[in-house]
Amino acid sequence: MPPRKDADPSASVPCFYGAEMRYLREQAGLTLEQLAEGSFRGIPLLSRIERGECGMPMDLAIHIDKKLNTNGFFERRCEAVAKARRAGHAEYFADALEMERRAETIDEWAPMLVPGLLQTPAYTRAVVRAAHPRESDEEVEEKVTARMSRAAIFGAETPPKFWVVLSEHLIRRRALSDEQMAELLEHIAKVVRSTHSIVQILPDVDGLHPFMMGMTTIMTFSDAPPVAYTEGLHSGQLIDFPPLVKQYRESYDLLRAAALSPAASLSMIETAAGDFRNGKHSARLE
Repeated sequence: MPPRKDADPSASVPCFYGAEMRYLREQAGLTLEQLAEGSFRGIPLLSRIERGECGMPMDLAIHIDKKLNTNGFFERRCEAVAKARRAGHAEYFADALEMERRAETIDEWAPMLVPGLLQTPAYTRAVVRAAHPRESDEEVEEKVTARMSRAAIFGAETPPKFWVVLSEHLIRRRALSDEQMAELLEHIAKVVRSTHSIVQILPDVDGLHPFMMGMTTIMTFSDAPPVAYTEGLHSGQLIDFPPLVKQYRESYDLLRAAALSPAASLSMIETAAGDFRNGKHSARLE
């Protein structure tokens, strides 16, 4: 049996919260199964909470306070932990964000927007402004800073293996000024080369393809089952049901088979960056 992986309480508020839950549970002499009894929640969820990987629903916090006789500690801290986890990010993305930081591999399908791990500040700012036109400059910049910080995972001691499939229109459509588009595409190429990641372009052609839906991320871990995360305009869903995750994986494999080779895709991105840099895209897209 592999050694137990404990959360580092100093790493983040959620890790502190999870480590405290594990300490108090063990002090009470309870197993995860015993702690979960009567909560209508599964053991895998409690285990992830103890590792600092996901948040604690309020109903579970109340249940644990009763089980461990902690005088409302987890209920009082539940919302504070949730805020700490999602600072600058959408609430529905919080669990996926924690898992992204621990992932061994990250595979993304990006049909509409450049993935957050590859965005530049200018692109993120434009996307946030388009989706949330009434937000203040401070709120927008908080989201920009939070999204940029995600790329820190590439500098980890053991960074995730990253593979992304982009729809061709993402490198053809002018979402920013020509100069900023050039910077975005150059940044994508730089990240791919410097992190030894893999990028593929799915050509814009008539007809159907194997993954006709919104943005999807599939993550695998060294010490936990794989998950899939899907996202729409104002919502996201983390999927951990093994048969369903397997179906997402099969669809993603078919998508990769339909896309251009990594070498051809990277060359296309760098060529498109040069075209934007030299003003050639303006005439072509008009």
